[in-house]
Amino acid sequence: MELRHLRYFVVLAEELHFGRAAQRLGISQPPLSQQIRSLELMLKAKLFDRTNRRVELTEAGRALLVEARATLDQAKRAVDIVSQAQRGEVGELTIGFASSASLIAPFTNAILAFRKALPGVRLVLKEQVTMQQIEALMERRLQIGFIRSPSIPNLPDGIAAIKIYCEPLAVFMRVDHPLAVSHRGRAVPLKQLATEPFVFFPRDSGTSLYDQVVSMCRRAGFTPRIEQEARENATILGLVAAGLGVSILPASLRSSGVANVTNCKLTPVGPPTSMWLIYRQNDQSPASARFVGLATGSQAVRQLKAARPR
Repeated sequence: MELRHLRYFVVLAEELHFGRAAQRLGISQPPLSQQIRSLELMLKAKLFDRTNRRVELTEAGRALLVEARATLDQAKRAVDIVSQAQRGEVGELTIGFASSASLIAPFTNAILAFRKALPGVRLVLKEQVTMQQIEALMERRLQIGFIRSPSIPNLPDGIAAIKIYCEPLAVFMRVDHPLAVSHRGRAVPLKQLATEPFVFFPRDSGTSLYDQVVSMCRRAGFTPRIEQEARENATILGLVAAGLGVSILPASLRSSGVANVTNCKLTPVGPPTSMWLIYRQNDQSPASARFVGLATGSQAVRQLKAARPR
């Protein structure tokens, strides 16, 4: 039995007239009659009572009509789902992101635009540091990543990167810290942090921010004295609020609203920190490609295929 048998049967059952049913199906009457007879032979049941004046469903025909309509509806639904999947409109998209990404507009706008454009795709968001995202992309556990890097990220072959945001670093302190009081509204010279205890990420955290901050401090003539370590921005700011030290973090974290913590610009400003969207360059699902398009829009962006890390 093929779907066409059921389709011909349903149309005839609705019209109860071979001529009108054939016209509706776009075929001549003899092939329709042949297909109905073939269906009855397959089912070993009489589906229609035929006379010269009328066509009526038999009891078997009425029973088949319910199931035939359900089968045709399910077949159409299967075709629609396949088409939607091909267009990236259903399924699942897994996205990794640096914790501070949730505080910047390009990230939140991209998520919102994708949800509005493709409500049938389930978004799975995973907060991860840079190295975790790169590894997950290579192992196909992520389709999209948002990582921080001060410059073009050094990525494995096949991973593309698009810069979507750039911002300066700032020093975060308790509101009553002497430097916060004396430099209210003014930039803090980086070298004045040389004797301050730092609250910061551990070296093995997998975030590019560690190397960036240590390098800028060394250029100012000192190595930061990290006395308290934490792996999350919120924890770092909480420890700063507790008076355990200062920290240098992306300026966008000023919107995190941690009580008793303020921030100041730094001088020299130093290289900014950038947010990059990363994805597998030659292995994008339709949903992934759609997300990249929505995240970057029509702005001029640089797509970069980085060399393998040394």
